[in-house]
Amino acid sequence: MKEGTSISVSKLTKRFGHFTAVDAISFDVKEGEIFGFLGANGAGKTTAMRMLCGLSMPTSGEATVAGYDLYKQSEKIKKSIGYMSQKFSLYEDLTIKENNRFYGGIYGLSDKQINEKTEFMLHHLHLEDQANTLVKELPLGWKQKLSFSVSMIHDPKIVFLDEPTGGVDPLTRREFWTMIYEAAHRGTTVFVTTHYMDEAEYCDRVSIMVDGKIEALDTPSALTRQFKVQGMADVFVQLARKAKRSDN
Repeated sequence: MKEGTSISVSKLTKRFGHFTAVDAISFDVKEGEIFGFLGANGAGKTTAMRMLCGLSMPTSGEATVAGYDLYKQSEKIKKSIGYMSQKFSLYEDLTIKENNRFYGGIYGLSDKQINEKTEFMLHHLHLEDQANTLVKELPLGWKQKLSFSVSMIHDPKIVFLDEPTGGVDPLTRREFWTMIYEAAHRGTTVFVTTHYMDEAEYCDRVSIMVDGKIEALDTPSALTRQFKVQGMADVFVQLARKAKRSDN
C-alpha cells in the first residue's frame, strides 16, 4: 500500500453464482480524505463496502484497509475501522451511556477510556441531560449523530458510513456533515455512501458505480467539468441512465 493511503483496492470482485455484484474495481483512498462512494440501487456499492469492512470475502482481487490485507487480516481490519450502517447499530433498549459502554468494551477500551469518551461525546452532542435516556426515545437525527459518535469511540483510522443522513431534515444533515469534517480534520479517513447529491459536493473525491463497475472517479468540480454539467446530480443522472440492473 502506498504511503499516505488508507484504502488500496485492485480489481476487487464479488460474484454470487453467475451474478457479478462488484466487477474488478480499483481505487485508492488517502489518509484523512472524505471519499464519496456513490451508485444507484443495485450498483454494488453496499457489497463493495461490506468487503472493505471485512464482513464479506471477495471472489478475487486485492485490497488493504488501514494497512491490513483483506484476506489474511480481516479481524484486524474490523478493530481498526468504525462502521455505521443504514439501519444503525445502536441497541434501542439500552441508554446512551449503556451503548457507549457496550461498544467501548467490544473495542477493548478500559473503563477509564470509556468514561472519558462518554463524557466527551455527551458534552460535544449536548446530551449531558439525556445520558440515561433509552435510545428508542431519541429523535431520528439524534440517533444518527449518536451512532456516528459510537462508531468513532475507539478512534478508528477509517470510518465507513452507509447513507448516514437518510431521512433526516436539512439542518440535521448539515450538523452531521460538520461532525464528518471534524473527524477528517483529526486525520480519520471517511468513506461515505449517500443518495443526496448535494452531499457528494462535500466530499474531497467521489466515485460513481454503475452495474458493479466504477464509471467515474475524481473531485466533484473535476467531474462536473468532465461531464459539462452544473452539479453532481447531473453527473449522477448521466451515468445512472446506463445502468441495466436494479438489485444489489
